[in-house]
Amino acid sequence: MNLISLEQWRALVGVVDAGTYAQAADVLGKSQSSVSYAVNQIEERTGVDLFRTVGRKAVLTAEGKALYLRAKYFLAEAERIERAATEMAAGHEAELRLAADIMFPPVVLLDSIKHFAAERPTTRLEVYETVVAGSMEMLVDGQVDLAITPEVPNGFLGEPIMNVQFLPVAAPSHPLHRLDRVTLNDLRDHHHLIIRDSGERRVDHGAWQVSQNRIIFSQTSTSIDAARHGLGFSWYAETLIGEDLKAGTLKELPIAERAHRSAQLFLVFRDSVGASPGVRRLADTLRDGVLNAGASSRRQ
Repeated sequence: MNLISLEQWRALVGVVDAGTYAQAADVLGKSQSSVSYAVNQIEERTGVDLFRTVGRKAVLTAEGKALYLRAKYFLAEAERIERAATEMAAGHEAELRLAADIMFPPVVLLDSIKHFAAERPTTRLEVYETVVAGSMEMLVDGQVDLAITPEVPNGFLGEPIMNVQFLPVAAPSHPLHRLDRVTLNDLRDHHHLIIRDSGERRVDHGAWQVSQNRIIFSQTSTSIDAARHGLGFSWYAETLIGEDLKAGTLKELPIAERAHRSAQLFLVFRDSVGASPGVRRLADTLRDGVLNAGASSRRQ
């Protein structure tokens, strides 16, 4: 079978969408005879009748409708391929990989990704949600192009992007809330809800682990659910539990010692010198997202 050209498929789609050969010719900027010839060529080469006559009107056959729908998808895909090739030539990569520590506010991350995706719709973005050493390992192993991490690995340069505040909380029904003032000794009698380090070479942050009675989770959302259910206490990023504090499903503990904690997050390029335009643009959208979030919170 001779291959059918894009122009011939475009003629078929044009006729169906426009309703008539004459109108399709106007839309496509071709003569009516050339549009009719293109459609006839499809029928001859496939052996499929695309249209049947009903009264004075030509309507698609069932086979014609199936080919029309496939042709429409085929043409759209061809346009995507051409656009991707054009963007690659302009420095728009086919794929970028980002590691983001779970401390980075999800709303800021998603807003930043939304803006980046709108600018570069053909670039596939792979996002890894990491805990503590996870993002560092991915940088060192060359698995990501950019990372948001609480620690900068040796041999890399980190740019401070955000300071995250942590609050000690538990469900309002938790026994710790019966105390007027909670000490570190009081905490040791209850379960500390811990989120597992996603790195294989795990970092021990003993200062954050105040009780040997631990329940360890691999997902932040599950850990917060556990706190809501009264299973224990933990320090969570204020950006993650703001709604819980407002709704009263979690309540800040009146801890007398080292109550509030904070962590600095850094933006780190895998290759700070040779980073591509796409990676740099992704970094810009993350910076802008943090700035916009800060401006919004100040207005409130």
